[in-house]
Amino acid sequence: MPGRRLYVTDAIVLSRFDFGEADRILTLLTPELGKIKAIAKGIRRPTSRIGGALEPLAELRVQLARGRTFDVVTQVTMQHTWLGLRDRLEVTATAWYCAELAERSLEERHAALPVYLLLRRAYELLHAGMAAARVARWFEMRLCEELGVRPEVDRCVECDRLLAPDHPVRWVPALGGALCADHPGPSVIAAGLSTEALKVLKAYQRMDVEALAGLRLPPAVEREVEERLGAFVRHVMERDTRSRRFLEEVRSGYGADAVPPEPRPRPADGAPAAPSTRAGSR
Repeated sequence: MPGRRLYVTDAIVLSRFDFGEADRILTLLTPELGKIKAIAKGIRRPTSRIGGALEPLAELRVQLARGRTFDVVTQVTMQHTWLGLRDRLEVTATAWYCAELAERSLEERHAALPVYLLLRRAYELLHAGMAAARVARWFEMRLCEELGVRPEVDRCVECDRLLAPDHPVRWVPALGGALCADHPGPSVIAAGLSTEALKVLKAYQRMDVEALAGLRLPPAVEREVEERLGAFVRHVMERDTRSRRFLEEVRSGYGADAVPPEPRPRPADGAPAAPSTRAGSR
């Protein structure tokens, strides 16, 4: 039987779930190979050599052996731990939210260096203390740009005319962004967009992250931008995310003692179905 081919890559854990008696299946984001599924055998045993290193919310150096269904993790070293991501529940939940968006946006085994660097930068910003909500909005906008679905905030998506300052604007994610007053859009899916929120959306597209960190915004405008951009992201992803729902609960004052829900990867084609177990580790 020919030996397995080993390879080494940087990686960030996007999601994981327990499998069998002692194994764990992971979805890893890597710079060159993109999103890959891997299995860490025996990782949940106290004697595992890699159990303490193969953690989420960190940048890892991973050695894997190519396998039939899943590649097999054989060695792990930590490169960056970003311990600040675990200091506050909102920060942790935001980090998981960014990871889940990255996972849902990528096909397996496609190069994903821009998304890898984007997620890595989001973790750095959260670790450095930038407001979690501001990092989430920055990540959402930049991820949409990387996917080629940047929302239109300068021109009406129907008539292509520049949006007039202080004129009513409607927000329709299904059509790609903002509509002028002459094109109100379907009432069921259109929402109002204030002049202040429109300006902030433009800022997220044009300003660097350091400048965004220093913006002073009224809470009502910040919340409006979160709702409108969040609606756009949900349309792009074609569904809501578990981590976003949990994040909203945390920010509204609920779930303060809860544990952020780690996204669960789907088994690869042909893989055995995972048993019903608790996600993540105790």
